[in-house]
Amino acid sequence: MSNDGGSKFSIERSLTPVAAGERAQLLKNPIFGRVFTDHMATARYSAERGWHDAKIGPRGQFSLDPATLVFHYAQEIFEGMKAYRLPGGGAALFRPHANASRFRNSANRLAMTPLPEELFLDSVRELVRLDREWIPTTEGAALYLRPFMIATEVLVGMKPSADYLYCVVASPVGSYFKGGAPGVTLWVSEHFTRAAPGGTGDAKCGGNYAASLAAQAEAAREDCDQAIFLDAVERRWVEELGGMNVFFVFQDGSLQTPPLTGTILPGITRESLILLARDMGLTVREEPYAIDQWQADAASGRLREAFACGTAAVVAPVGKVKGRNYNFTVGDGGAGPITDRLKAALLDIQQGRSPDTRGWMDRLF
Repeated sequence: MSNDGGSKFSIERSLTPVAAGERAQLLKNPIFGRVFTDHMATARYSAERGWHDAKIGPRGQFSLDPATLVFHYAQEIFEGMKAYRLPGGGAALFRPHANASRFRNSANRLAMTPLPEELFLDSVRELVRLDREWIPTTEGAALYLRPFMIATEVLVGMKPSADYLYCVVASPVGSYFKGGAPGVTLWVSEHFTRAAPGGTGDAKCGGNYAASLAAQAEAAREDCDQAIFLDAVERRWVEELGGMNVFFVFQDGSLQTPPLTGTILPGITRESLILLARDMGLTVREEPYAIDQWQADAASGRLREAFACGTAAVVAPVGKVKGRNYNFTVGDGGAGPITDRLKAALLDIQQGRSPDTRGWMDRLF
């Protein structure tokens, strides 16, 4: 699909863009989240004016009062999405309408004024068009977009903000996980939980990720790539990684992933893989899976593969799982055939090598 409507964003080009030669060097092997493009999108909200001052302008710093509400009560949400270079030189966003919808849902959960979805879509489309030269061309690379919104009312008081700032920055990225291991190693977090029933687990807000950092640090000390969280009530059911959903692949070729009951982020990559798997004739169950069962199934061979998925890493095979009471290998410790097949199918759509039968790609130019 394409966008033919008029944008609500005014455009001010940077007077000091990165030189073409320097940009080419930065694009060769960008470290995830460290390199940024020349521009950013912003819009503001106030109770008096509604959403206003929507513009694409030079990337720069914000000036915020120390009493700005976001610093004290964490009213903040964000999204993660990618623009992909297509064969022939064009570019497209992957399922931006789904990101816009989830952004609205996150705002509602955090008692923030929702951004109109068309404003969200305009912002990411126009930013990618303006900074198109920053989209990498190397295999597996993309332009990562980070839309976010923060509470900007100046007040130390426990209430929803009356003012908000929305912004989008863009960063060319390569592979999320570095190193030559065939699969990632996960640490089972038994002391920390990511989310609880009635909490903000299904919203994409910074607090969820802050809550996962202690467990992630513990995982790093144990020489693991990521932490995986169990439910907050029974400390038994596998939920998700700090920033990725998880799937299990069994001997009979069926897949299983934890259900969306309010404590797990409804990943767009997760949903896309479920749909692709079913298109392939595979059975996908959204059902709880216990950590002890995971270990037993891996030992018996009933479980053949496991993988994590998300916008940043796309699909990452799970090779090993460790914990105070856990130490097991999944399959042969690397990607299995179904994991590889699903990853290839998704990447082929995102990078324009396969027909986009579901209308997931939003072509920009």
